[in-house]
This record gives sequence, structure tokens and C-alpha cells, in this order.
Amino acid sequence: MLKCISPKIKKTYVGYTNNIDKRLNKHNSSKGAKSTRGLKWEVIYKKRFMIKTKAMSYEYLLKKNRKNRLDILKNNT
Repeated sequence: MLKCISPKIKKTYVGYTNNIDKRLNKHNSSKGAKSTRGLKWEVIYKKRFMIKTKAMSYEYLLKKNRKNRLDILKNNT
């Protein structure tokens, strides 16, 4: 989970990748997902999975569970 560190913007982003550093660099250089372009990001939560489908399932659940995302955000600020 990424947290926007651009001033005055409170936003998080959830996604999966097999190379977190490369993905973060893409987001911070405006080449990542459309919703992340033009903003600066930092990693506040990550979880490793051995199976891609399990990672994608967890990503889906985290995207849909706003309360869980807010809890993670509170614990990492």
C-alpha cells in the first residue's frame, strides 16, 4: 500500500508487483497507474505472497475494505 506524500493530498494506492522498488519508481515518475500520476508516494505496507492469485485476491480485499486501509494508514503515520 502506498501513501501519497504530496502536500495537502490524502490518498492511498493498493496494487501488487513482483518488484516493489521498480513499481514505486514508476509511480513517482508519473509512469505508473493513472490515479497515481503527478503525485509522490511512499510504501507504508507490504505483504509477500508466493502465489500470484493469492496476492491478487488480497489486493482486491484490501481495495474493497476501506476500514482496513485506514487502520493500516493510522498504524504507519
